[in-house]
Amino acid sequence: MRILIINGPNLDILGKREPEIYGTMTLWDIENRLKEKFPKVKLEFYQSNSEGPIIDALHKGLDGSIGGVVLNPGAFTHYSYAIRDAAAALKVPVIEVHLSNVHAREEFRRESVIAPVCKGVIAGFGARGYELAVEFILEQS
Repeated sequence: MRILIINGPNLDILGKREPEIYGTMTLWDIENRLKEKFPKVKLEFYQSNSEGPIIDALHKGLDGSIGGVVLNPGAFTHYSYAIRDAAAALKVPVIEVHLSNVHAREEFRRESVIAPVCKGVIAGFGARGYELAVEFILEQS
């Protein structure tokens, strides 16, 4: 099975960015941890600080060759209707993931325009959230 793992803005600086909130693991660490935990799954990783490449990565799922998407849209969570629409077009489970508990943070972080088109949302479990999302997608296949 092929699963897309898509990360949005500022996730490329994990480990440096507010480690008291996001932890000390880098995005590379998270990717390697997923590869180790799921060696038989074809995981494809994308990260962009721009909206367009994230939408393009989601569009790759339209050809039916993937089993699901793990999406951490970062700040785009709160206002990107374009990413929402790209996720809604997919016929596979999309799981929204956040490292921090967005509901325990600033008010603006509590609203997701993308969550309504996702199968589920995982927040507050750090890097483990990505693993939980992949496990769920595998269980759905």
